[in-house]
Amino acid sequence: MSEAYFRVESGALGPEENFLSLDDILMSHEKLPVRTETPMPRLGAFFLERSGGAETDHAIPQGSKLELPLWLAKGLFDNKRRILSVELPKIYQQGWRTVFSADANVVDLHKLGPHFYGFGSQLLHFDSPENADISQSLLQTFIGRFRRIMDSSQNAYNEDTSALVARLDEMERGLFQTGQKGLNDFQCWEKGQASQITASSLVQNYKKRKLTDMDD
Repeated sequence: MSEAYFRVESGALGPEENFLSLDDILMSHEKLPVRTETPMPRLGAFFLERSGGAETDHAIPQGSKLELPLWLAKGLFDNKRRILSVELPKIYQQGWRTVFSADANVVDLHKLGPHFYGFGSQLLHFDSPENADISQSLLQTFIGRFRRIMDSSQNAYNEDTSALVARLDEMERGLFQTGQKGLNDFQCWEKGQASQITASSLVQNYKKRKLTDMDD
């Protein structure tokens, strides 16, 4: 039976998200705290609590603090025009970076942000003076948690893994599932259940195209 959805890999760790990826679509809708650096005419209708009223054409005043989805904040951000400035979410600030450097394994990343690595990587788009520290923290956090994630995935055969993955962000959950698949495949091979050799999908598709060409 064919699958209804084929998972598309996230592009969030690169310069731009992959909008064919459901993970990236969800991540791009996470809110980011910003501060307006210039009045924004006619946008107050979307942020009534920040609107200056009818006499100012529902403008959002300069200096207003808002929470915008990541995709919108990226679209409005411009170093030359200075439309808005971005404030770092707390989990990427110095206080939490210190916690991660002390012992990243004790942190419930999914509770803090289900797309911790992807969202943090996209923050580098905003040219913060803390970008170098953020990127280093993301890397070291991943390195510090990677071994435990893979060890857990390799030692949970035919077990309930819900408790193991509950504290992982979405990218880490993908790694855990990859480790589980490798473990299950190895167990099948060891039991002699993987001895049947089948043609790869590339070979099968090539044969189909060749037969079609011959019919033409």
